[in-house]
Amino acid sequence: MPQFILTYLGGNQPATPEEGKQHFAKYMAWLSELGDAAISPANPLKSSCVVGPDGTVSDGGKTNMSGFTLIQAESMEAALKIAQACPFLDIEGSLEVSEIVQMPPHQ
Repeated sequence: MPQFILTYLGGNQPATPEEGKQHFAKYMAWLSELGDAAISPANPLKSSCVVGPDGTVSDGGKTNMSGFTLIQAESMEAALKIAQACPFLDIEGSLEVSEIVQMPPHQ
């Protein structure tokens, strides 16, 4: 079955701890509903750096990517339906959905 990465972009931080708890509960319920489709759920990111073509390193990322979830779905359309139900959208975040190309094993 094809695999997809849902990349979390942007999103607003909760205004209060209670709002944060409510959003987290909603997000965990969504992940639970995904069941086996969620291969690697809820992978938040922090402390990004960029390595340039010449090997130089700069602090901060080039995107506003804040995390990702790996899922499996029958098609891009099915993956988009999963993404459209994600509570991350409720906090003004966006999701980039990309199919993962399955590469042959290296030897």
